[in-house]
Amino acid sequence: MNIYAIIILATIAIDFILDITSNYLNLKSLSKELPEEFEGVYDEDTYAKSQEYTKVRTKFGFLTGGFDLALVLGFWFSGGFNWLDQIVRAWGFGELVTGLIYIGILLLAKTILNLPFSIYSTFVIEERFGFNKTTPKTFVLDMVKGLGLGLLIGMPLLAGILWFFMYAGDLAWLYAWGAITAFTLIMQYVAPTWIMPLFNEFTPLEEGELRTAIEEYTEKVNFPLQGLFVIDGSRRSSKSNAFFTGFGKNKRVGLYDTLVENHTVQELVAVLAHEIGHYKKKHIIKGMITSVAQTGVLFYLLSVFLNAQGLFDAFYMEQMSVYAGLIFFGMLYAPIDMILSVFMQMISRRHEFEADAFAAETTGEPEDMISTLKQLSKDNLSNLTPHSFYVFLNYSHPPVLERIRAIRKDNQER
Repeated sequence: MNIYAIIILATIAIDFILDITSNYLNLKSLSKELPEEFEGVYDEDTYAKSQEYTKVRTKFGFLTGGFDLALVLGFWFSGGFNWLDQIVRAWGFGELVTGLIYIGILLLAKTILNLPFSIYSTFVIEERFGFNKTTPKTFVLDMVKGLGLGLLIGMPLLAGILWFFMYAGDLAWLYAWGAITAFTLIMQYVAPTWIMPLFNEFTPLEEGELRTAIEEYTEKVNFPLQGLFVIDGSRRSSKSNAFFTGFGKNKRVGLYDTLVENHTVQELVAVLAHEIGHYKKKHIIKGMITSVAQTGVLFYLLSVFLNAQGLFDAFYMEQMSVYAGLIFFGMLYAPIDMILSVFMQMISRRHEFEADAFAAETTGEPEDMISTLKQLSKDNLSNLTPHSFYVFLNYSHPPVLERIRAIRKDNQER
């Protein structure tokens, strides 16, 4: 037990304690009394169902989190990382291929071990609360497609990173950073056109009242709308969502078909206005710049610790390697990642407030945005009274009541 093991174990323990504590507080903050703002939106049964959904999801999270913790610690302290390393090395491949096989086996094993939980989540929990629309065939196809993309895209990317750190010398971290940055930018163009349609059907929004209203709005705010699509989200879930992705000519706005079915034209324009707000406020660009900077820091620190004998000793490794070091460093980096995650959540929540304000101001109808938020909360059985500590650690979006109050406040100040 050296300093590296102590840091990693302490981080795992702190993360587990924070998770348990925040979830416990979140359950305790569930209020039996419906917030006054939602009277007329939720009936008694729906509100009770939303609270039960939060409870079931939280308890399931305790189970999966405990399982993952036991799995990692058990494999670690039984010498599993070194055991697998010796097996793969004995196959006689070069270091790069050995590394790809080693990491691939670990990822595949984790996927297989977590598969029962994924099945239970989809076909038991989501089914129980009326969300699941995924068939076993779709579930299997999604998994196969995901694994296929991992092999076609993820594996070459991983091979490139391993190659840099094996053979590129002191500037390996810089080359890897540049490669990942280029890959990220390329994917902004490739993903909307080639990858996302593998999982969902993107149908151009047909002519009619909704498209006319949206086009009038985008012209008003000078937004170059290249693609407006309805996504068959109902193939998998009855939950509603919308998103904006891509750059240049590949910008796509996606509206889930469940969203289109459950909202008025004015509400849908408000949803689109919120997504455009992120674009106009440059949230997407800011997010990418921050992500690129974080990746640079991560790769630099990786180059510093990759040859630390103590890091490998902490995992009982007989031989040092770039591929094992990559995994161990990921665990050592966890404290920094935890802090950055909380910081990024704070920025994300602020951006959501700004996008809401943009939507309310540019549509001129703040109540449309408010009614949309209320309906989305009801449709998705959202927790209306989350604990502030849980929000601080986990929420990328502010709680819906805070968003509604902020919209009304901004409207009064204008």
